[in-house]
Amino acid sequence: QVQLVESGGGLVQAGGSLRLSCLASGRSFNTENMGWYRQAAVQQRDVVARMSPRGTRTHADPVKGRFSISRDHAKNAAYLQMNNLKPEDKAVYYCTAGGSWGETDYWGQGTQVTVSS
Repeated sequence: QVQLVESGGGLVQAGGSLRLSCLASGRSFNTENMGWYRQAAVQQRDVVARMSPRGTRTHADPVKGRFSISRDHAKNAAYLQMNNLKPEDKAVYYCTAGGSWGETDYWGQGTQVTVSS
């Protein structure tokens, strides 16, 4: 059974930083894409960042220059470093794995990020 477990969310002041972690179990994703999505209250779920197994990365325009996705194949993990956080970054952040670029096969349960102004 595949599981994606996120951690690292919490409450931070505007301008602060958080690092989200996603540990995958049940199968290896070292040859597959992983990514992060987020969903704010009463809004749709949007992609934040994606990373291919070879290291190609994309970041959504609202987070470019502030967020950075990375992976550790040895740990079957993905990370999201979030700097200079803004109140509009408040959302539930979901780890994703598998699927072709732009799609995803598996979702984590989500971790809440709250940014106070």
